[in-house]
Amino acid sequence: MKRSIVFCVFAAFGGWLFGYDIGYISGCLIMPDFIHQMQGAQATAITSQNQSIITSLLSAGTFFGAIFQAFTSDRLGRKGSILFWSVIFTIGVIVQVTTFSLGQLTAGRFVAGLGVGALSAIVPLYIGEAAPKKLRGSLLVLYQVQIISGLFLAYIVNLGTHHISNSASWRIPIGLQLVWGCVLMGGSLLLPESPRYLLGKGQEKRAIRAIAMLNDCGEDDKLTEEVMTELSYAVKVENEGGQAGWLECFSTRSRMWKRTLNGCMVQFLQQLNGQNFYYYYGPVFFEAAGTGLDAYSIQAILGGISLVMVLPAMWTIEHVGRRKSLLIGSLGQAVCAIIAALVGHFYTDVDGVSASKRQLGGNVMIAFAVFHVSLYSMFWGPTPWVLMGETFPLRVRSKCIALAAATNWLWNFLLSYFSPLIADDIGPLILLVFCGCLVFAFVYVFFMIPETRGISLEEVDELYRTKVPAWRSNSWVPSAHENHAIDKLEGNDRPRPSESTAVNNQVPEKKVTEQHVENAPVNQNIE
Repeated sequence: MKRSIVFCVFAAFGGWLFGYDIGYISGCLIMPDFIHQMQGAQATAITSQNQSIITSLLSAGTFFGAIFQAFTSDRLGRKGSILFWSVIFTIGVIVQVTTFSLGQLTAGRFVAGLGVGALSAIVPLYIGEAAPKKLRGSLLVLYQVQIISGLFLAYIVNLGTHHISNSASWRIPIGLQLVWGCVLMGGSLLLPESPRYLLGKGQEKRAIRAIAMLNDCGEDDKLTEEVMTELSYAVKVENEGGQAGWLECFSTRSRMWKRTLNGCMVQFLQQLNGQNFYYYYGPVFFEAAGTGLDAYSIQAILGGISLVMVLPAMWTIEHVGRRKSLLIGSLGQAVCAIIAALVGHFYTDVDGVSASKRQLGGNVMIAFAVFHVSLYSMFWGPTPWVLMGETFPLRVRSKCIALAAATNWLWNFLLSYFSPLIADDIGPLILLVFCGCLVFAFVYVFFMIPETRGISLEEVDELYRTKVPAWRSNSWVPSAHENHAIDKLEGNDRPRPSESTAVNNQVPEKKVTEQHVENAPVNQNIE
């Protein structure tokens, strides 16, 4: 199990690329040499239109990367895909760091975005298949931890280089990405392939080696043999259905339509939280608000707070749960958004406001921005990635994750393009839009998102088939626990807290009419 944790931690480094790429560009937008290089020698600021182009082209690339990875994940494998898209990302960085024009910069950001988007789907896919189930949520949270770590480092680098009077002020932050790309490329060669993927491709010998590597045991170990037998059985029955197409993501089989909808919706709503508005345009926005702090300092503070607050999510994701994390985060961020919007509008964005009142309003906005990104980092930042990594069956997992990740990046693109244009017209009141989205997010999660902590990837299938209402899913108990080898593999030495009565035979036996083959134990006859 220790080795599986190490491998998952390293795979999550793909999130570092994601976070750093988001973070560095916001500081570059107000660096004098960057402005002169992209806007003209006499320019004093990047226009709103060019801000939108520069920031959104990365998101456009990530959308297509998230879709394309579905093909490479099934053909090159999870490990091979991580390597392939790390190379694509590195090529995009080289184009950016050598840039002398707006066109070259945006082209480089698009190419790098292909890699970032693909990795944003592959990493949760790999971790979801390789992680022990009692640690799966915490290890998937590591992806968000890496995102915030990369984001924070980008802010610190910008803070340290923005005083440089030449192009090194922005080429250094961009060029550091070459290091991250090379680290991920080199390390991906050491990762074991997902045993579930290998078995799906009929590569049994490689699957045995992968199982042994992930569990610190020998290939001839009894545990390896038992896990191999049970996973082989589940995958074999899966494959009897023939090759899965994209339309199966929306079929009624195992309620795939609802699972795909949920995966896409939580990614959509994650983008509508409003946090990326602060991440992308924080320096520009707070500088215009007339706050007493340097814009780079404000962003470094936001990044540091985000990093500190994402760490507890590794505990809350397994103890508070997926549903409650999203519900708490929705309400808390909605309150922060409405206060920041109203204070920002009446204290910083209307005519006749005194300098002292403007500064007070700016400070209040910063305070609630800190609260907002703190709640996001603990709840809505990591939880959608966790759900994306554990909601879908092996048969269509790469395709469903591709659709969910692409949804995230589509809305990331739309928001990064239109936010500065909208903010130019209505200022801080743009946060009211995010407040409304957060209220909707609370309602959607309550009625649609079931709790999936503490159950295996195969048991998630049964959860959806039994059609348990989402608000009752926390007390749901899987119908069978015969897969002892998989329990050992995934570290499930004790039942979920809600299962204790079931284990003691204090609840009536329930009949499951459509238990999916992925959850079928070895000794069960399928008719």
